[in-house]
Amino acid sequence: MKFGYFGTMKAKPGHRDEIVSILISGADGLRAAGCHVYVVGVSDSDDQTIWVNEVWESKEHHAASLRLPETRAAIARAMPLLTGEFTQQEITVLGGLGVPAG
Repeated sequence: MKFGYFGTMKAKPGHRDEIVSILISGADGLRAAGCHVYVVGVSDSDDQTIWVNEVWESKEHHAASLRLPETRAAIARAMPLLTGEFTQQEITVLGGLGVPAG
């Protein structure tokens, strides 16, 4: 079973696109860390909320990714641009398009 982490974060007014850029810029290195799916999204009707959906090989892979220097640097750049409002849901991923079996 794969580990899923689905969450939202709220940007301070006028900073949503900058945060999205920070999140997407670090995506290339995630595959080597055990990430199978990494999706960042926004809504045309909400100019502050950013959605991030991730599927990892395991919860441990996700936790280890948060200790990587590039991840820590991206978090440090994004945090001052965020309101501090977050939601999160950890799930067991059973399958789907783009999700490897097993």
